[in-house]
Amino acid sequence: MAKLYFRYGAMGSSKTANALMVHYNYIERGSNAVLLKPRLENRDGEMVIKSRIGLESECRFVEDFMDEIGKDWEKANDIDAVIVDECQFLDAEQVDWLSDLVDYAQVPVICYGLRTDFQSKFFPGSKRLMEIADKIEEIKTVCWCGRKAAVNARISDGKIVRDGQQVMMGGNESYIAICRKHFKLGMLSDEKK
Repeated sequence: MAKLYFRYGAMGSSKTANALMVHYNYIERGSNAVLLKPRLENRDGEMVIKSRIGLESECRFVEDFMDEIGKDWEKANDIDAVIVDECQFLDAEQVDWLSDLVDYAQVPVICYGLRTDFQSKFFPGSKRLMEIADKIEEIKTVCWCGRKAAVNARISDGKIVRDGQQVMMGGNESYIAICRKHFKLGMLSDEKK
């Protein structure tokens, strides 16, 4: 039975690398796995998903894939799985459509993304996935102190940024995953060293 999966983690937890490896495993077995990302995500180019460790693959946009299939679920008969990276940038309607793909076309959908933004508030896509996903799995990473990193802190000039727009594209130069305590304290490292 097909399921809707949400695999989330803080930045740097290898979500994208995991998505690319799962996609590769399907392809290596001769399966038709579709790799998608939202059109908004453009850090590594339009039709590319790239992990921090250098894994990359061509992909398609969620929006184009949805337009192609629509509600004609028979068009998805030859698809063995759909893998979505950066799913936090989806809206609730797109997540609902992915759940329809699972329920009506029996295609497993595996979504990877952040749970919360730099203020520890849900992204729309993540919120909806937390509400309706069949299986929710955390991909863990650690803070500089060794505790579980749960916050995607936005940084600028060596300090935590606490205000601004929810979406700002960036990587290691703009974000760091830290534990909740050090986010509250504004500590990006052990300042005593």
